[in-house]
Amino acid sequence: MISSFLIGIISQWLGRKRAMMVNNGVALLGAVLMGLAKAAASYEMLILGRFLIGAFSGLTSGLVPMYVGEIAPTHLRGALGTLNQLAIVIGILVAQVLGLDSMLGTETLWPLLMSLTVLPTLLQLVLLPFCPESPRYLYIIRNLEGPARKSLKQLTGWADVSDALAELKEEKRQLEREQPLSLLQLLHSRTHRQPLVIAIVLQLSQQLSGINAVFYYSTSIFESAGVGQPAYATIGAGVVNTAFTLVSVLLVERAGRRTLHLLGLAGMCGCAILMTVALLLLERVPAMSYASMVAIFGFVAFFEIGPGPIPWFIVAELFSQGPRPAAMALAGFSNWACNFIVGMSFQYIADASGPYVFLLFAVLLLGFFLFTYLKVPETRGRTFDQISAAFRRTPSLLEQEVKPSTELEYLGPDEND
Repeated sequence: MISSFLIGIISQWLGRKRAMMVNNGVALLGAVLMGLAKAAASYEMLILGRFLIGAFSGLTSGLVPMYVGEIAPTHLRGALGTLNQLAIVIGILVAQVLGLDSMLGTETLWPLLMSLTVLPTLLQLVLLPFCPESPRYLYIIRNLEGPARKSLKQLTGWADVSDALAELKEEKRQLEREQPLSLLQLLHSRTHRQPLVIAIVLQLSQQLSGINAVFYYSTSIFESAGVGQPAYATIGAGVVNTAFTLVSVLLVERAGRRTLHLLGLAGMCGCAILMTVALLLLERVPAMSYASMVAIFGFVAFFEIGPGPIPWFIVAELFSQGPRPAAMALAGFSNWACNFIVGMSFQYIADASGPYVFLLFAVLLLGFFLFTYLKVPETRGRTFDQISAAFRRTPSLLEQEVKPSTELEYLGPDEND
C-alpha cells in the first residue's frame, strides 16, 4: 500500500524496464529472508521478508500495467493488459495447491513454500534485459529519438517505424505543455479530475466487490455452507478464477472494457444475493450447500470477466504520458488500501451480520454498476491521444447531466468511420 506511492517517482527516474528489474531485486531479497527465517530461528527475518514482498507487490501492481499499456499496439492493448491479471491468478492457484497440507503447507516445509517466490523473480531478472524499454517513455519523457526508434523496431519487427514514430511525435507535440505531474499536482488538476475519479472508483469496484473476502475466508465460507473438503473447494474456485481470466483475455478486444466490466459487476451482484439466500436457507434445505458453491464459483467467474483485470490496465489508458505515473500511484494506493480494509474488517462484519454480509457487497456492486454505466467511457480501439483529447472536451463529473456514458459521446467517431 505504501510502496504504491513510489510508482510514479521510480518509473520516471529509472524508466519502466529498469524500475521492474530493481523491484525484482527487492522480491528476491524478500523471498530469501522468508525461506531462511526458520533455519535462523528469526521471526524478524520473516516479517522483513513479508514487508519486502509487500513493497514489491505494491510497485508491481502499477509498473507492469503501465509498461504493458505503453508498449502494446492499440488493437491488442486490452488483451495484453489482461494477461497481467492472468499471471496473477495463475500464481494464486499455484500457491493454493502448494499450500495444501499434503504438499508444502506443513510445519516442516512452509519455508520452502515461502521461498518459491525466488523462481518467478529470477525468471523476470533473466528475461527483462532482453525486453525493450517503453518507446513512449524514451521519446516523450526522455526525448531520446534514437533509442525510441530502436525500441519500436524491436517491438514491431518492422524495418521502417516512421509511422509509429510519427504517432509518438504527435502525442509529444500535444503534451509539450503538459509536464510530468506529481501526486499533489494531479490531485489539484481540474483537467485530470474526471479520469482520476473514474480510475479510483474502478479500483474501489475491484476491492470492495468482496472478492478478497471470498478468497481470504473461502475455506470457512465453504465450511459454513456445509461443503465437504472445503480446502479443495477453494482450489476449485482458483481454477474457475484462472479459466475466466482467460475468457476475459479472449473477449476484451471484442466486447470492450466497459461492457465486460458492467457484465462482471452485474453477475457478481446476482451471485452475492444468491449466496445470501443459500446461507439463510442452509439449515432447512441442505441442498443449499450446492447453491452456495455455485454462487461462489459464479462470483469468482464474473469477477475475472471484468472487475478483476480491467481496472488495472484501464488506468494507463485514461491518462496521457505526463500524469500517467502519478495516476498509477494513486490508483494503486486506492486498491491496496481497500484490500487492507476488507481483509482486516471482513471477519468482524461477517460475525456481526451473519449470512447478510454479502448483501453489503451486493449494494456496493450495484452502486459501482450504476457509476460504470453512467460515467465510464469505452476505450477500446482508441489511442492515448484520442482518449485524453476526449476528456479535455468533456465537462467535469460535477457539470455533466446524469446520462449513460457511450463510446461515441466520450471519444468521438471511430477512426474507421
